[in-house]
Amino acid sequence: MKLKTTIAACATLMLIATGALAQVPAGYPADYQKIIDGAKKEKKLVVYGATDSKATQPLVKDFSALYPGISVEYNDMNSTEVYNRFISEVAAGGTTADAVWSSAMDLQMRLASEGYALKYKSVESAKLPAWSIWEDQAYGTTFEPAAIVYNKRLLDPKEVPQTHADFVKLIQQPKFKDKVTTYDIEKSGVGFMLMAQDARVNPKFTELLGAFGAAKVRVQSSTGTMMERISSGENLIGYNVVGSYALVRAKTDPSIGVVMPKDYTLVLSRVLFINKGAKNPNAAKLWLDYMLSHRAQNIIANESKLFAIREDVTGEATSAELIRQVGKDNVKPVPVHPSLMEYLAPAKRMAFLKQWKDTAGKK
Repeated sequence: MKLKTTIAACATLMLIATGALAQVPAGYPADYQKIIDGAKKEKKLVVYGATDSKATQPLVKDFSALYPGISVEYNDMNSTEVYNRFISEVAAGGTTADAVWSSAMDLQMRLASEGYALKYKSVESAKLPAWSIWEDQAYGTTFEPAAIVYNKRLLDPKEVPQTHADFVKLIQQPKFKDKVTTYDIEKSGVGFMLMAQDARVNPKFTELLGAFGAAKVRVQSSTGTMMERISSGENLIGYNVVGSYALVRAKTDPSIGVVMPKDYTLVLSRVLFINKGAKNPNAAKLWLDYMLSHRAQNIIANESKLFAIREDVTGEATSAELIRQVGKDNVKPVPVHPSLMEYLAPAKRMAFLKQWKDTAGKK
């Protein structure tokens, strides 16, 4: 589980002392000033997120420079904790997040579709793919591949799988017994969501589960733990690892190799919504519009390395670059849509987890 941290970011004393005023961003309607003024009166924004604080910090810092005087409290949790904390605090009538941002797209859609999200049409909506917006309530913000990660020191280049079929064949070899890792889908919201999407997309999903069983797959609740164990050689290969984190690690860790499967690469998008009962709704609207803006998307791509969803952003970590690498027909974005909740229905979830335990041999 991730360590829970809080980033508190606010305007500097110099900005406050000089009375610096936030301006309406270029191209926004003139009456947007009302939202800015409302946010200035609120003075605070609370965000619950399942994105590492290190990746989020450049965004918080830039937002605070753009809108001085608004303090941002960012609470970093794993995806399941984001959901559980938000839902329990709302039920108790206590203080909770103004905005919720998570990679567990299905859990985000459950919250939005059950009435927890504020309906707000972002001024940036037209710049996003149609599949990434639901009812002006839930917005995809990133374009992150689910990757296969392996130890470059211990795998021969000829062994590195390029497709899901290659991966299935590879991990059934004796040398991979107890050496394969993936998310614990009972504890990781994003892990469950990605495996459920595999079940929908991959016609040979049962063969994948059987291969996990043969390898006696080792499961973890966080991306960081998986990569540590792959880097050390304790595990040789990992499946459905969030590619944005893996590629950042690979830049500085010569042991880490990353593959985007050529037959299909699932793409998740961290979903952001404004709490319908937000204490600071104007600040939350500013945050949502900011996160979808070209300015923030450029930071997402080139500083946070989370893969920008906007097509007009350039850099290595962008949707355009990923599509170029994998091929348009092989990139499978997971849509921001209530259909994501199919496997969250209690009976369906229990049956899926039973299939996972019985076939994959979860360890």
